[in-house]
Amino acid sequence: MDGALPGLVAGLVSAPVIAVPTSVGYGAALHGLAPLLTMLNSCAPGVAVVNIDNGYGAGHLAAQIAAPA
Repeated sequence: MDGALPGLVAGLVSAPVIAVPTSVGYGAALHGLAPLLTMLNSCAPGVAVVNIDNGYGAGHLAAQIAAPA
């Protein structure tokens, strides 16, 4: 829940990765701010980050990626 997983996965796969930080976590997650900043600072290419708890936005982005051209 600290936000490092999307960057790790994006480094291993060739498909786009959508990162969704959550507002619940452990330690000093600051209601999702710490995972959000970690995901935004990822150096792995192909990571798209949506706002905290924005599952709808992540789903919409996934639909746009999967849509035929």
